[in-house]
Amino acid sequence: MGRPCELAKVKAQDSRRKSLNSKATFPIFPMKGAAVVPPPQETHVEALMAEFDTVRAGHAGARTLAIDEGLRAHMNKVYGLMSIGMVLTAAAAWAIAGLATTTDPSLAAAQVGADKYLTSFGAALYLSPLKWVVMFAPLAFVFAFGAVISRMSAAAAQLVFYAFAVTMGVSISSIFLVFTGYSIVQTFLVTAVAFAGLSLWGYTTKKDISGWGSFLIMGVIGLLVASIVNIFLGSPAVMFAISAIGILIFAGLTAYDTQNIKNTYLAHAQHGDSEWLGKSAIMGALNLYLDFINMFMFLLQFLGNRE
Repeated sequence: MGRPCELAKVKAQDSRRKSLNSKATFPIFPMKGAAVVPPPQETHVEALMAEFDTVRAGHAGARTLAIDEGLRAHMNKVYGLMSIGMVLTAAAAWAIAGLATTTDPSLAAAQVGADKYLTSFGAALYLSPLKWVVMFAPLAFVFAFGAVISRMSAAAAQLVFYAFAVTMGVSISSIFLVFTGYSIVQTFLVTAVAFAGLSLWGYTTKKDISGWGSFLIMGVIGLLVASIVNIFLGSPAVMFAISAIGILIFAGLTAYDTQNIKNTYLAHAQHGDSEWLGKSAIMGALNLYLDFINMFMFLLQFLGNRE
């Protein structure tokens, strides 16, 4: 029940492009196909970083310090929002799974494993048509979020993000029925270490990876289509391939999104639009959150021990 989070990622990227790029000075997914005429021209991100270095060199002192401190504060806010979202998701998933299962046969509405039963609430959540609502609720949230964020205040957008995180927790709570709690925690920690390393690389690298965006999002769409097809095929081999490719794609998106968040801030820092930057931090947190969740779900297929 967590597969629609892949399409949620596509929609989040698309919503970010529509709502945030209304003021952006460069596209999230740059145009390709233009002829290269020697001598080679620098990319937009390289030009942006060169301009930033020029500002640092030419306006030493308070202005440079303000940009540096502002960038650190912006990234801290992004990671902070994402972390709160992860805590809400984990708490919601654990709480819902606890309400949905029982070891007491007298309270059971259905059996799902040795000494594990579904309560009437669990049966309604996972076995009735309500399961489709739960499965696709995060996707509906992202569509709605993208449609209204431009008209929302940053504070309201933050509350919607937190509500989305809780909804995602409900949607993926079924992992506690399939995998052991120990393997879920172990996979979460592995994902956290991998995410931290990838995001750090995306933030610190001088390499322009903006060109990865279109390719990676097309990969996400391909994963979604393959996942839907495999619902009917039920092929373990196809699921193995989807999970392996999914890990690589969302690893790349983690680095890409981190660099994009940084460069977006540098492009708009001197404008002083605190409201827009606040929304940008929320959308950045949403994208990184989805990268983490998807990478975790795919890794769980390899590292998770089934009940």
